[in-house]
Amino acid sequence: MDDEQPRREPNEKAKLFVGGLPWRMRGKELRELFEEAGEVAYSKVMLDDQNRSRGFGFVEMGSEEEAHAAIEKFHKSDFEGRWLQVNIAEPRPPRH
Repeated sequence: MDDEQPRREPNEKAKLFVGGLPWRMRGKELRELFEEAGEVAYSKVMLDDQNRSRGFGFVEMGSEEEAHAAIEKFHKSDFEGRWLQVNIAEPRPPRH
């Protein structure tokens, strides 16, 4: 099960895109990994229509400083044989 937290105002500057995740990864494991860099407010692995990981997800850290610490710690790191891509998530453009 993915890590669903109570809804609150998100901190877009502390939200990370995480790519290159192992196919078995779920939100709980993603949270546990990123807690090594600080407080995790929210984590979610994106799943396909058959409930399989799509290989990427999002983590919102507790602060901008912790988000940058997570990028320093995990970007281009080897995790279970896969190279993680970690950067600040770009907000979706508004739909018209």
